[in-house]
Amino acid sequence: MRPGVGEIGVSGTTGTVQLSSTVNNFEPIIAEVKAELRALAARTRADLAGKERVAARLESDLAALRARASSPANDARIRTETRALDATRGEIADLRLRVAELDARAGAADEREALERTIPSYFVRINGGVIKLTALSSAQAEGQVILPLASDAVAKAGAWEILRLPVPEASRRIGDREVIFLQTMKERGLIEQSISREFFTAGASREPEMAGVWVAIVGSFLTLSVTLLLAFPIGVAAALYLEEFAPKNRFTEVIEVNINNLAAVPSIIYGLLGLAVFLNFFDMPRSAPVVGGLVLALMTLPIVIIASRAAIRAVPPSIKEAALGVGASHQQAVFHHVLPLAMPGILTGTILGMAHALGETAPLLMIGMVAFVVDLPKGFSDAATLLPVQIFMWADFPELAFQQKTAAAIIILLAFLICMNAVAIVLRKRFERRW
Repeated sequence: MRPGVGEIGVSGTTGTVQLSSTVNNFEPIIAEVKAELRALAARTRADLAGKERVAARLESDLAALRARASSPANDARIRTETRALDATRGEIADLRLRVAELDARAGAADEREALERTIPSYFVRINGGVIKLTALSSAQAEGQVILPLASDAVAKAGAWEILRLPVPEASRRIGDREVIFLQTMKERGLIEQSISREFFTAGASREPEMAGVWVAIVGSFLTLSVTLLLAFPIGVAAALYLEEFAPKNRFTEVIEVNINNLAAVPSIIYGLLGLAVFLNFFDMPRSAPVVGGLVLALMTLPIVIIASRAAIRAVPPSIKEAALGVGASHQQAVFHHVLPLAMPGILTGTILGMAHALGETAPLLMIGMVAFVVDLPKGFSDAATLLPVQIFMWADFPELAFQQKTAAAIIILLAFLICMNAVAIVLRKRFERRW
């Protein structure tokens, strides 16, 4: 935005109008347009060079095909390559004409320049209205009225201004008219910022204003439910067996070493395992919470086992010895005394493992949980997506509005992780006993 210098007159209030300024207000715009034309010519020239390389490769392939013995397959391929070469040559001819046109316009001595959709747009805000410039010279311009002017009176210096939209209209999903309408509504206070309820109740969408995280939240809940139902009982049972019932021999030592090693395995390896076993071997549904839960359970299981063993070892041996001394069996001492006292630490480790699973993306990508899911999953075998995967997908979309969606989804994911860690801390502080 730049303020206008000098007076400027306008020939009308609607339709196509002429603007006349007492000074050369539009000379800087002409210089900017010439620079944009040179940059556009350079990009077009680069595209032309790429098309010429493609044409050279096609010509080489055609020469090699024609040198071979004639056969139905070879003749069909020659016809296909010939059509592709003809189309590429046509594109090359069009690009050459375009480059010549842009070079001529950029180097022309004539000050008058037409503005097109492939270069930035310029507007004049005057007399309460907005005019989109379509052609201009140093002190005169022609434009199309977007917002009607209140009058066609001469505007004094400082009472009018020039606006510039750096992104060309051809590169935007909305036109210049919509952009000006939006800016005007913002200035008049007709648009306000508020939290979108649809963001928390809608599913995936190619339109950023309609996209939401509710489907991803439900998918995360279903997947983590499967993970918890598998990892918690199996992990606690394995920890109890290794600490209280397993004999101390070479076999159990190997198991313990492998459990510790599995906790350090990269998560993408579990995704490859799920892809090979659950999807390819067992032919389970792709992008389903049950498969994601199985993969995350395998990844979380070593963490649960290690945390549970640490919690069981933290219980003083005198507790179990006292139970055995008054006549309790070994199983009764473990399940009635040791396990309840170790449960706060076990729950803390389990919740932290679940929080770790909630933030994982790589294993879910490997098992195909990148589906574009619009409808709410009704069961564990329906297609679903998770919050980390939804964030990954939105971050890859070209629309700028998805950047805000990505940031909002990240905040929601962080809120879930903070809540889960807070629950783990509360459980430990509430039920932990100092010995």
